[in-house]
Amino acid sequence: MEYRTGLGWDVHRTEPGRLLILGGVRIDADFGLEGHSDADVLSHAVTDALLGAVALGDIGMHFPDSDPRWKGCDSLVFLRHALQLVGEAGYALVNVDSTVILERPKLKDYRLPIRRKLAETLGLDLDHVSVKFKTAEKVGPVGEGRSAEAQAIVSIVRE
Repeated sequence: MEYRTGLGWDVHRTEPGRLLILGGVRIDADFGLEGHSDADVLSHAVTDALLGAVALGDIGMHFPDSDPRWKGCDSLVFLRHALQLVGEAGYALVNVDSTVILERPKLKDYRLPIRRKLAETLGLDLDHVSVKFKTAEKVGPVGEGRSAEAQAIVSIVRE
C-alpha cells in the first residue's frame, strides 16, 4: 500500500463585523476573519493539506481570490473539491490532524461540533479527525489578536 501525507497552513487577519467560521462551524465572536471567501482558516489548511498530498498545488491555484465566483463562498466547497481530487488520483483519505491558533475566543466548546462537521464533509469516522486549539501566548500577530492561523496534516492511501 502506498501512503502519502500532506501539510497545510493558512492565516487570515481578524476583522470586526464578519462571521468567525472554523471547520464549517460558526463561532460566537465579535469578529471574524478577513478573506475573499468565508475565510475559514481551518478548512483552508485542510484543503491545502489534501491538495499537497496528491501534489496538486494549493487552494489559490484552484480557487483564486481574483475570481468573483468565490466571493463569500463556503470553504467547505473547497474542501469537498480537494477531497474529490484525492479520489480521482486513486487515493482515499485516512485521517486529519489539525491545529487552530487563535488568542480568543476560547474554542474548547466547539471542538466536537467542528470535528463532526469536518468528519461529515470528508466522509471520515469522528475518531479520524483531530482538532486542537492553541493560543500564541500574546506573541506576534496572532497573540495580539490581529490574525488567526491553522495547520493541518492529512494521511492518504492508494485505494
